[in-house]
Amino acid sequence: MQLDFFPSKTLTVYLAKLFVVRILAMLFMLVLVLMMLDLLSNSGKILAVEGNGQGELLTYAGLRIPQLIQSFLPYSVLLATLITLVTLNQNSEVIAMKAAGLSAHQVLAPLLLTAGIVSLLSFAFNERITTRSTATLKAWEAVEYGAIPEESDVRANIYLSDGAGVLNAANLTGTGENIVMRDVTWYARNAEGTILEQINADRATYAAPGWRLEGAERFMVQNAVSDTPEAPIVGEGLTPSQIDLAKVDPETQPFWELSGSIDAYEAAGRRTAELRAKWWHKIAGPLSAFLMPLLGAVAAFGLARSGQLFVRAIIGMALGFAYFVVDNAALAMGSFGGYPPFLAAWAPFLLFVLIGETVLIRTEE
Repeated sequence: MQLDFFPSKTLTVYLAKLFVVRILAMLFMLVLVLMMLDLLSNSGKILAVEGNGQGELLTYAGLRIPQLIQSFLPYSVLLATLITLVTLNQNSEVIAMKAAGLSAHQVLAPLLLTAGIVSLLSFAFNERITTRSTATLKAWEAVEYGAIPEESDVRANIYLSDGAGVLNAANLTGTGENIVMRDVTWYARNAEGTILEQINADRATYAAPGWRLEGAERFMVQNAVSDTPEAPIVGEGLTPSQIDLAKVDPETQPFWELSGSIDAYEAAGRRTAELRAKWWHKIAGPLSAFLMPLLGAVAAFGLARSGQLFVRAIIGMALGFAYFVVDNAALAMGSFGGYPPFLAAWAPFLLFVLIGETVLIRTEE
């Protein structure tokens, strides 16, 4: 019986339902509170743009909520674990299950199964929805909440150099020769880095070679004269392939697309440690939800009347939050090249699996 982790279908369904309801409740509460605080912080910037109103605020909320869900779903699972297990302990349901012959692992198995399903759903949600909303939101922020970009493959804040010259675009859409840049600024500089002229343009398209600026206004620094040249061509040394590799944002590319970007970076001889660490973390991040019942399991056991239930809940919460701290620190180290990318993404998860199992076995098994 000890190797049968789901000895009772009724008990498994009962515990899974309790857990799911609490996960959804915690997630709703966290997202609601954080979204309200976010709107208080950014609504002034959105409404400051002429023509923006309630519709734009709702659009911002719709784009921001997927990011909040991605960030705080593991925290919701941790809090739901503690609430579920503390409630079961206080009502002596854990004692009844153990008296029926269930081990600590069998008590936790329905919660781990539920958390595993949540991890899979979280991965699919992040890669199909959150990446797209993040790309659109960053592009909208780049134009200071003006006209919302309609394209789905938007990249924001692009900086490119062509010799001494610098090309900056607020946002970019398309790939290859179909690239279109908007809110473009070209800085022509001499060898010492002094700006000779600045050209602001509404739009830039590929001219083979170079980039044709549309709606351009030029300011020549030496004599402080402004004019409006007709479709000047700049950055003749910049190719579409260089621009495609100019900025790869892991937060806006799904798992399978990011893999191709990393391969292209490597082929171009670019550094890929940060991208690879975040590529691995696209799997390890959602999987952290699976870890939370194991770290919070210490709150399930021990007699409630002993007075140590609150202390056990605090220990479970501390273990969960310690994981998130270590995970973020390891990912930062991987981005700087201090850890290999695979180790940076997976070492915290594997470490806390061992810690959770050690605590559970030493105290209950």
